[in-house]
Amino acid sequence: MHSNRCCYVRCSAAAYVLLAMLVSTAFLFAQTPPAAITQLGTVKTVTPTSLTITPDAGGEATIQLDTTTRIVAIPPGEKDLTKAVTLQTGDLQTGDRVRVKSRMQGDGKSMVAVSVIAIKQTDLAARRKNEMQEWQRGVGGLVKSVDPGTRTVTISSLSAATKDMKIVLLPNATLRRYAPGSIRFDDAKPSTLDEIHPGDQLRARGTRSADGTEFTAQEIVTGAFRNLSGVLSSVDAAAGTLTFQDLATKKTISVVVNKDSQLKKIPEMLAQRLAMRLKGGTQEGQGATQQSPMRPSSAEGSARSASGGGDLSQMLSRLPSAGISDLQKGDAVLIVASQESATTKPTVITLLSGVEPILSASPNGGGASLLTPWTLSSAPDAANQ
Repeated sequence: MHSNRCCYVRCSAAAYVLLAMLVSTAFLFAQTPPAAITQLGTVKTVTPTSLTITPDAGGEATIQLDTTTRIVAIPPGEKDLTKAVTLQTGDLQTGDRVRVKSRMQGDGKSMVAVSVIAIKQTDLAARRKNEMQEWQRGVGGLVKSVDPGTRTVTISSLSAATKDMKIVLLPNATLRRYAPGSIRFDDAKPSTLDEIHPGDQLRARGTRSADGTEFTAQEIVTGAFRNLSGVLSSVDAAAGTLTFQDLATKKTISVVVNKDSQLKKIPEMLAQRLAMRLKGGTQEGQGATQQSPMRPSSAEGSARSASGGGDLSQMLSRLPSAGISDLQKGDAVLIVASQESATTKPTVITLLSGVEPILSASPNGGGASLLTPWTLSSAPDAANQ
């Protein structure tokens, strides 16, 4: 009997200790706030008490805002909050990039924002415009060689002043490469020097040396593309396809034109000037037309620039855009296209029509190398801070 009473006492004491531990643990869990969730995305809608974003990971998320939510804005590219400016809820707008840190509310059904770090859409647009101008002032061409030891890439430049140009990468230079099968600049992925090979297309932004033989690059983008040329044998505007015999391979090729394809028609005089460049001549006076004493036409300015060593991609960017319906059977074209795959046809990145003089000067398709593929739309900055 005594033994049973002792056992009961010991068991009861153990039960009380266990109960106390459970209560204590529950209390600690109740006092510990739920883990924070961080989301990167773009503002879709905003109200005085909530923020709806389109996360980069996909879907849609609505987060509650309250008086404790800290909202700040930072300039694009900043990695810390030293230049942060405090915002009010009403300062957030559709299209702003945001990094939202939030926690689950007590009801377990909704999230409340602890902090919102924003990059304003207007600031992003200004930065994109500036970067676009830098890309247009940059250089491009075909890769001839790569030297990882000195971090240099030699390209065949389109400048008449020099055939080759050395691209020197800064230590912190950004390298990107077009995604396989994609023609969108925005889809270019982080890359390394080891991924660049002779024959690749390269575009760089940075600073050109005084003599024009060297370019210090702060960013480059590369890709493996197809250079094609020929005379169109069929145009299917409804299907968005073009068919021709490629001059270099003598094979019949069908390419796709989509909304991202850049189509241009070159003025006859500029085509003649470029044909002269391919032949290595200047032939002063040929194709010349009388110009206004006040201001030359864009075609005349481009033609003189072409013969004087300007960057062809910049010249072509100033030409008016064309559509697939502007093309006809029998038109001569130069094309830069994506690589084809087992299931997809090459997609046109850049197409230049009105190039009959160029094909006559380079009947084996060498004129196709005049083109570069860059349709330099700029990807928005992510608020990675």
